[in-house]
Amino acid sequence: MGDIGILHGVGLSGILEHIFMPGPTVSVIIAAYNAMPYLTRCITSVAEQTIGRDRLEVIVVNDGSTDETASELNRLDGVHPGLLRIFHQTNSGGPSAPRNAGLDRATGEFVFFLDADDYLGPEALERMVAVAEDNGTDIVLGKMVGVGGRGAPASMFKHNQPRTDVFSSRVYWTLNPMKLFRRELLERHQLRFPTDLAIGEDQLFVGAAYLHAAGISVVADYDCLYWVLREDEGNITRRLTGSEHRLRFLPRMVDLILDNVPPGPGRDHLAHRHLTVEVQQILADQLVFERRETQEKMLDQLAEAIEPLWHEGMNDRLSAMARLRLHLVRHRMLDELLDVVEFEKQIARTKTATPVLVDQGRALARYPHLRDPSCSIPDSCYDVTDQLGVRHHVTQAEMHDTALRLAGHAYVHRVETRGVSTQLVLRERDSHIEYRLPVTHTATPGLGAQEDDGLFTYDLAGFEAAIDITTAADGAPLTDGLWDISLAVGAQGMSKEVRIGSRRADDVSGKTSTRVIDTGDGPRTVTLYTTKPHGNFTLDLGEAKHAVAPHVSLDEVVRWAVDARTELEFTGRCTLTAYPEGELKVVLANDQGDTSTHLACPAVGQDGRFIVRVPVTGLTAGLWSGHLRLGSWQWRLPQIPDTLPAAKWRRRGRPWYAKPAPTEDGNIALRIAKTDLVRALAQRLK
Repeated sequence: MGDIGILHGVGLSGILEHIFMPGPTVSVIIAAYNAMPYLTRCITSVAEQTIGRDRLEVIVVNDGSTDETASELNRLDGVHPGLLRIFHQTNSGGPSAPRNAGLDRATGEFVFFLDADDYLGPEALERMVAVAEDNGTDIVLGKMVGVGGRGAPASMFKHNQPRTDVFSSRVYWTLNPMKLFRRELLERHQLRFPTDLAIGEDQLFVGAAYLHAAGISVVADYDCLYWVLREDEGNITRRLTGSEHRLRFLPRMVDLILDNVPPGPGRDHLAHRHLTVEVQQILADQLVFERRETQEKMLDQLAEAIEPLWHEGMNDRLSAMARLRLHLVRHRMLDELLDVVEFEKQIARTKTATPVLVDQGRALARYPHLRDPSCSIPDSCYDVTDQLGVRHHVTQAEMHDTALRLAGHAYVHRVETRGVSTQLVLRERDSHIEYRLPVTHTATPGLGAQEDDGLFTYDLAGFEAAIDITTAADGAPLTDGLWDISLAVGAQGMSKEVRIGSRRADDVSGKTSTRVIDTGDGPRTVTLYTTKPHGNFTLDLGEAKHAVAPHVSLDEVVRWAVDARTELEFTGRCTLTAYPEGELKVVLANDQGDTSTHLACPAVGQDGRFIVRVPVTGLTAGLWSGHLRLGSWQWRLPQIPDTLPAAKWRRRGRPWYAKPAPTEDGNIALRIAKTDLVRALAQRLK
């Protein structure tokens, strides 16, 4: 079993094969303590990895289990011969010693620490090794999925990250060791789990590895690790309670940051996690359950621990609740802190948002002790203005002549619609020129009743507005450019801006709509479209992104009309949403200076198709050419095939004809002339 006798009874060839065979790619290290029945699934998930058993070694360290863990390991060793290396030791009291024992025996290029409660997705190690090898990274995080009600870290798994680091990503928000590590990194820096900590040992190990890693990868498109909540809640972090456990490792994490990261944005990024996650957990999960004397002692220790990380500039990174917590901790305000913790738990139970006090354009959350004269807590600890979301819904977005008509509703969450002052905002993307237009406020009875238990009402959140491109620039026409459309949603003296369009009614199209409109000063292009990926409305004036030319095309076939053999027929397609009536036309000119215009007519029953008929009997003598035009835009007319028979007619008793003329530029050329009777007779007599 395990390592014992691995070479016993084999010949010289077997010994040589063992010596020279390549080592494993991954050493999976499993620390097991009273791990039944979870251990079976854990080891089975490793044995079934698609990376292949020849690239694996599985090191299981039984940390003095008193259940059936040892016997199950013996059974699994028989089920998976040659895969497991099993070691038994007396109980160490935590996961550090068995993990270190496994790491000391590991021979793989990479190591993966797997808790005996948890299990892997079948392709986990194959995918994680591949991304490490492809990108030369030292650590790979695989997406984690909570099982049995256990919450798993999520913010760092929003998308794949082939190569990142601890400062430009959210990887620091998961400090558990269930990751793939390049073993050379761990050995070079002599990284091991501290054995003097009951919890938090993983943070010190992983935090140091992050800081020394040449690169970090994130696999977010595959469920790599299933993180299990044991039915008996026997996971180590759930078995150990008491603030002293966290307060033992938190100062050491602070020292790790101070020793390795200089002051600045990088340090602040890492500090953010500890000033929010750790502080909140210490207060809510441990400190509140201690005796008063212990609470005061622990609060003093916590304040001392966080002091090196906190500075005024951190406030911009923190939520109002986090700012309030830290203010109370730093000033040792225990009673007020206990009130805040209880308030947070109440919010978590009710799932309702906290009301706000709006004063001088700022929104202050009504957390405990807001403007309590006996506490003198600054308003900045309650200021949630930047955190408040703006809810909007567009029910109309349509062009009518030169105006875009918009309607819908919008409100600032938690700010009831009293003293409404919403405006429409147009901002040109490149120049940042801005215009604000009034809206008509409309009633929205019952809006908000379905959220926050109906605590807030938004009865006057509706808006109607019109953007007339000929007058929107303070009475003048809007210039060409990309005009992003927003609302400055105002109520009770405060205002927040939001781009609109991402939330719209089903019958409000987000499809790009390009049209040519008559502004009175000539045709102009207007395109209403939604941005990608957010889906907000923007007006494109003057073809900044959306050209007119691709919307119009002509068929290459030119022929005489079936029902009128002297009418030349051009056909094509126009996919513009609209254009001025009579503006799409064929304009011809001859070599004598004469011109002739012929309007396009929609083809019956064919979306966007059009026909232009040119009665050649009305053209004067000469060589005619021309274009299809729409305002200042024009398109080449197709060349008339020389096989097209001549059209013939009589004008005032004299015979006339129209026929294709040779051309070198591929444009239309049509000869209109009287028939030369003498030449025609001579041709007939030949």
